[in-house]
Amino acid sequence: MTGQTLDAGPPINPYIALIVGTMAVSTGAIFARLADAPALVIAAYRVGIASLILAPIAWWKARDEIARLSRRDLKLAVLSGFFLALHFATWISSLDYTSVANSVVLVNTNPLWVGLLTPLVVKEKLRRAMLVSIVISVIGGTIIGYGDFATGSKALLGDGLALAGSFCAAVYLLLGRNLRRKLSLLPYIFICYGSAALILWLIVLALGLPISGFSTGTIAAFWGMALIAQIIGHSTYNWALKWLSAGLIAVSLLGEPIGATILAYIIFDEGLTAYKAIGGIFILAAIYIAASSESQKN
Repeated sequence: MTGQTLDAGPPINPYIALIVGTMAVSTGAIFARLADAPALVIAAYRVGIASLILAPIAWWKARDEIARLSRRDLKLAVLSGFFLALHFATWISSLDYTSVANSVVLVNTNPLWVGLLTPLVVKEKLRRAMLVSIVISVIGGTIIGYGDFATGSKALLGDGLALAGSFCAAVYLLLGRNLRRKLSLLPYIFICYGSAALILWLIVLALGLPISGFSTGTIAAFWGMALIAQIIGHSTYNWALKWLSAGLIAVSLLGEPIGATILAYIIFDEGLTAYKAIGGIFILAAIYIAASSESQKN
């Protein structure tokens, strides 16, 4: 990954990478459901194991590039990890206060934040088609959760945490877009995931949450999240950020609820409602519009 010519064209089609990334990230909710542990502990193990796996590879292949990083780029990569950690911490914590529907809908508003922040953070102008796709994708996410919304002061706190998680995810994507233009994938994700892991583990230890004594099935779920959802899923998205806009990546991430719903139907026999089907169609249409707009730009 390091040593590549950063201005060279992509070795594979970035749109194929997005499909693979979406499929991989969609397993995250399934593994989280299978893991019998507090939500923040699951998140800490997810990025913690991923960082430990990447560490020897980064030392072998990317230590020279990491050593040459400017102080500014290093700070931005750490900041990206900080926002990734905040995304996991706020979003997962929201599930203790509000319904899954509220949380999923609000955390999936991140394309709106990306649209608002893109001109400021990465100095890119969003096309009209991309703006349309963002609106359609958020409508689709809202339809998926329609009928299961929770209300009340406790739910309001959870909604605020989910919305904060959405904002943090958007900043994480935009910082990645900025850095991936000039930085290879391996050093970026190692610093980003490592920073996120350190922050999440500090939160877990500060709260006194259990970190051991888990069943074999829970430990297997931790590894599944780290290997598939994080290293394959998130890293694929971070790889694609070099060639595709943060707006398209954010809209594509909304494919996660679709994939997770299908997997939940297969594994847990959860029902597929009409709302989920209609919302999924909206999201797929948004992804298609965003991808078409990106292809015309390139």
